[in-house]
Amino acid sequence: MIKEYDKVKLRTGETARIVEVLEQGKMYVGEIIRTNRSVEVEHIAFSDIVSVFVETETPVLHAV
Repeated sequence: MIKEYDKVKLRTGETARIVEVLEQGKMYVGEIIRTNRSVEVEHIAFSDIVSVFVETETPVLHAV
């Protein structure tokens, strides 16, 4: 399941950040990072997404 703020890889090789889920499993709105480093907001079809990046939280170490 793709959620808002997920980072995805597109068939074009570009990455995008999902900013709105229009219809789960069908259509999203995302900020696409173009190869020239510009960012464009566009509709993204589920069929254009090849993978979802998994982001993990890095633990913060505190000195005792």
